[in-house]
Amino acid sequence: MARNSYLFTSESVSEGHPDKVSDRISDEIVDLFFREGTKAGMDPYQIRVACETLCTTNRVVIAGEVRGPKISEDTIIQTARKAIRDIGYEQDGFHWEHAKVEVLLHSQSADIAQGVDAAGNKDEGAGDQGIMFGYACRETPELMPAPLYYSHKILRLISEARHAGKEKFLGPDAKSQVTVRYENGKPVGATQIVVSHQHIVEDMTSAQIRAAVEPYVRKALPESWITKDTVWHINPTGKFFIGGPDGDCGLTGRKIIVDTYGGAAPHGGGAFSGKDPTKVDRSAAYAARYLAKNVVAAGLAERCTLQLAYAIGVAQPLSLYADLHDTGKIDSDKLEKVLMDVMSLSPRGIREHLQLNKPIYARTSAFGHFGREPDADGGFSWEKTDIADKLKSHFA
Repeated sequence: MARNSYLFTSESVSEGHPDKVSDRISDEIVDLFFREGTKAGMDPYQIRVACETLCTTNRVVIAGEVRGPKISEDTIIQTARKAIRDIGYEQDGFHWEHAKVEVLLHSQSADIAQGVDAAGNKDEGAGDQGIMFGYACRETPELMPAPLYYSHKILRLISEARHAGKEKFLGPDAKSQVTVRYENGKPVGATQIVVSHQHIVEDMTSAQIRAAVEPYVRKALPESWITKDTVWHINPTGKFFIGGPDGDCGLTGRKIIVDTYGGAAPHGGGAFSGKDPTKVDRSAAYAARYLAKNVVAAGLAERCTLQLAYAIGVAQPLSLYADLHDTGKIDSDKLEKVLMDVMSLSPRGIREHLQLNKPIYARTSAFGHFGREPDADGGFSWEKTDIADKLKSHFA
């Protein structure tokens, strides 16, 4: 029997967290290949990027496999520097202008390419094997789990203020964590709030940091959620002056729970950032979120988890599994069949339906890939609920 009353915690990290710096650079490289490919008149379906980034003290290493337009090493280096500058790193230990950037990108394996490329009667295949999950629930208007959603929102509000010049003493690196109390299965309040935020003035105290960040925490959370019993942990080590890649090595793809559902739902084996949409680790996870969100938006369930599975070089998913967590108004077996009908789940079908052959990926690299409003140009198209009515009609 499911528990009705419990505590659940999720965390978020800011755009300046070392792993997120790496994610941002890797996704900027994906966008660069799509932009330059468009300028060169290249078929976007031929572009391949699998880019990994390592960041440490004044050092950035970019490695991976690519196929697409000819892009100079200097252009890639400048793309990385611009990303670091946009995040806000101008510190002795990590500076956008002074860090050494090494590029170790090479051509995609021909063995992989022949399995992925469409040819003759063969449709484009998945770029790798794996399992991907999508999830949606009614805990927030964005149909995301509340602990993660509010952890993201805290840091996003602080980041916006920092970029606007309102918080001149806060650095780019930060983490948040919210413990939410559930009653009768619904989120009702915050019992613990954690914010660790880098400061660029060395002798700032935890009390001073709390005075700076507390207004954004209160703005992010529902008004009734913070009470006299809520426990605050603001810079609990007492000092957070050395931050970013100077304080901790960053790697692409190391914050996959932050990127998805905060642990409230399963996660597949692969990360998202640095990958073009032939990599189903990314595109199929977006598709699974899109379908799960539309199931919940259609009123067919209060919660929905979907799993997709793929084999490298094979176009169609090996399986689709739906779990409605005993909240469904429909039969899960029928739902699985309907979902396969309403959207093509081949890599090409996903790319076309969600319009993924665009330079849209750098914006996904911080504050989560899900639960954010779809952009006017379709940048977060997997957050749309445009097939909810179609799903309803199948079960009318």
